[in-house]
Amino acid sequence: MTLLDFARGPAIHWSLIIMATGTIWRLLGVLVLTRGADLSRPRDAFGNFKGYRTVFSRAWPSGEFTTATRYQTAMAYVFHLATLVVVIGIVPHIEFITRLTGASWPGLPNAAGVGAGVLALASLFALIARRVSKPAVYCSTWGDYLSWVLMAAPLVTGLMAFAHLGPRYETMLAIHILSAALLFAWFPFGKLMHAFWFVFSRAQSGVAYAHKGVRI
Repeated sequence: MTLLDFARGPAIHWSLIIMATGTIWRLLGVLVLTRGADLSRPRDAFGNFKGYRTVFSRAWPSGEFTTATRYQTAMAYVFHLATLVVVIGIVPHIEFITRLTGASWPGLPNAAGVGAGVLALASLFALIARRVSKPAVYCSTWGDYLSWVLMAAPLVTGLMAFAHLGPRYETMLAIHILSAALLFAWFPFGKLMHAFWFVFSRAQSGVAYAHKGVRI
């Protein structure tokens, strides 16, 4: 078995199994937590319903925080949107998703895919630079930086493989797939889980504030 065969076979498949199993396990761990009795009624009959609106209404910082958080918010949106384009818009990625799910759609031109990859990588480095320059604000741990590295690795290796930089193409492609496998395997155990957690945390905060009559 060559390195590329290993990357395309056992490595990527087992990483997806770990990712799916770990994610489901952690979500179940939250969903089965018991809540104490609600001893305070909401200020209005729709308090809980309004609370869940914060999942969407807090997608952008409140006005009083906009200036202070404009940079990281803008870079975060650029990174997430560009990464999404890379993941679901590039033809080889679509073919991989098609093999897994059967779903298919037209891919982007190569230039658009490369542009999205460069934009995602640049915005990721911009976010890392800000985190490093303001340690007292972010209080980063080794897990935070590991997540950043594992996010950057597939972008860097994918661009290198496309540009035929580094080792021969088959080896570079294998390294790219292995870097994605590491990212998938780490996903449930680090802060990348915020892809799911943000729904629960925003909803819980909204429900709590709605009980107090806070305008949300």
